[in-house]
Amino acid sequence: MSDKNLTAVLLLSCPDRVGIVARISHFIFERGGNILDLDEHVDIEENIFFTRISWDMKDFTIPASELEQAFMPLAKEFHAKWDIHFLEEKPKAAIFVSKYAHCLQEILWRYSLGEFNVEIPLIISNHPDLESLAEEYGISYHVFPINKNNKKEQEQKELDLMEEHEIDFIVLARYMQILSSDFVDAYHNRIINIHHSFLPAFIGGNPYEQAYKRGVKIIGATSHYVTEKLDEGPIIEQDVVRISHKDTIEDLKYKGRDLERLVLVQAFNYHCEQRILVYKNKTVVFD
Repeated sequence: MSDKNLTAVLLLSCPDRVGIVARISHFIFERGGNILDLDEHVDIEENIFFTRISWDMKDFTIPASELEQAFMPLAKEFHAKWDIHFLEEKPKAAIFVSKYAHCLQEILWRYSLGEFNVEIPLIISNHPDLESLAEEYGISYHVFPINKNNKKEQEQKELDLMEEHEIDFIVLARYMQILSSDFVDAYHNRIINIHHSFLPAFIGGNPYEQAYKRGVKIIGATSHYVTEKLDEGPIIEQDVVRISHKDTIEDLKYKGRDLERLVLVQAFNYHCEQRILVYKNKTVVFD
């Protein structure tokens, strides 16, 4: 694809100081770039500046292949953590599933409509149950049965497969396996998970039954990046729905599934569009 058809996106964080936006904007302006979107945030307590800036490369005087090198001196001056992406270069995602179909169905349906700026070359599972759904959308489906004796070997096969397909990030669409620390490290801040928001209040089996017996008035879902600490990674998106005394356990499960699929696809979309910056165990998500 020609550079003139590209849209560059800069994600940057650094210690806050006067003039950062002006300096970056001038860098883009003096090289012929037209800024399309600019969002910023300052964490006052941490004194950290965050920004997402996108611009049109149509008349930009620096080739896309040389852009990172050209920006490097400014980034070093700011002591910044940063990345530059091009929206037209779609990242590749692998979807991990087990037996629950609702999150996978939502992702594949929206993917078929062209809603996501992404390619999904493969789906990986520890069960064969959802293979027909993958076939319906023409996506390769790979089964890796996992038990306590073969976990390390099977995860390595999964990593090898994803390397072969040049996978950029992973989405756990109700994948009912705990990933090893080695696996998580291989895709640091690039594995998105979804879980009900009852954790840690309702830990263990049957969380909806526990919540029902407790008489909750609100339930929710949380999407987050995966870390070694189970369900404690940086939160990307959350949502809630009201519950009343009229709702049964099955009602809670139904409403919970709706929240899970919608919250997961929102986090998925934010990641595809390069709208997330992670720092410490938090995220800045640019609208």
